[in-house]
Amino acid sequence: MATEDDDRPRKKISHEIGQDLSLLSVEELIERVTLLKSEIARLEEAATRKRASRDAANSIFKS
Repeated sequence: MATEDDDRPRKKISHEIGQDLSLLSVEELIERVTLLKSEIARLEEAATRKRASRDAANSIFKS
């Protein structure tokens, strides 16, 4: 049988840097680690794309 909690929308996982972690469960901590790792990968990919774009522009203007 479904419980009342099954019908409620799940709260989006978010994390604030420096947040108190003492009230989080192990599962919540793992979810946040996964979230932050994904965000780090996204940031690294964006930096790589921007670096490549900058380097391409520099090679054109420094010729």
